[in-house]
Amino acid sequence: MKIYLELNGKQRYEEVAPGESLLSLLRRLGMKSVKQGCATGDCGACTVLLDGRAVRACTVFAPQVRGRRVTTLEGLGDVDDPHPLQEAFVEAGAVQCGFCTPGMIMVAYELLSRNDNPTPEEVREAISGNLCRCTGYVKIVDAILLAAKWKREGKWR
Repeated sequence: MKIYLELNGKQRYEEVAPGESLLSLLRRLGMKSVKQGCATGDCGACTVLLDGRAVRACTVFAPQVRGRRVTTLEGLGDVDDPHPLQEAFVEAGAVQCGFCTPGMIMVAYELLSRNDNPTPEEVREAISGNLCRCTGYVKIVDAILLAAKWKREGKWR
């Protein structure tokens, strides 16, 4: 079946199978930030924004995104023009192996879209569904709080 969607700000028309996951579609379209970890929605490695809300792409069927807006990390920023959240993760030393980082940033983006002054506890709650095997989450929380500070200071887009 053919569906249309907005992917990272661009209209796309794509052929999808009824049982194809959004994760599979995004990987097929070259979105390298969306990782397959558990394939059950438990690890958060495939987190994307669907109409501005963080979702696990492995648990959403591709046909369900017909007419909707999907944003991956590639839609926030890139090496030449990084989003402040990406810069905050680098600044705070929150990037280690990088496998969980895209999902963490997408969850953080949703959180900071709703609350630009979260407490450390609110940040930990927001990222609680995203697993990281490299860190104790301290630097990830620090990065999100740094990005929140930058947002309050007007350094956000």
